Amino acid sequence: MLSLTGVSLAFRPPASMLELNRAAASVAMPVVAAGIIAAASAMPAHAAVKPSTGERVFQGNCAACHAGGRNVIMPQKTLEATALLEYLDGGYNEEAVIKQVSNGKGAMPAFGGRLPESDIQEVAAYVITSAKEGWRN
Repeated sequence: MLSLTGVSLAFRPPASMLELNRAAASVAMPVVAAGIIAAASAMPAHAAVKPSTGERVFQGNCAACHAGGRNVIMPQKTLEATALLEYLDGGYNEEAVIKQVSNGKGAMPAFGGRLPESDIQEVAAYVITSAKEGWRN
């Protein structure tokens, strides 16, 4: 069993406040630095990036069928650049996407009148940009 006398002999208080501050800093700095590194590495890289209006509109209205640029109804008619060029009336451009989103086609409902025109333009820009850069899942 350890006696209090032995503990008090093992602990020696610093001789001055300067030594105390140095001792505290030598312990605290690595702990703080490790905490900052751990917190920064725990955040996803895209956490600080605010989604565009087009991306938010897409996620709220289109992603159920087109998440990641796919098409759950007709798998060959994705939102990839080559498929847009082949299947979209008017080809691979924002105007053709605006027309499709506004008027709908086949199983796709029309969003004209349901969404503001500015949101449709934003989502069209988002679709074309994502098709060009590659869709994120």
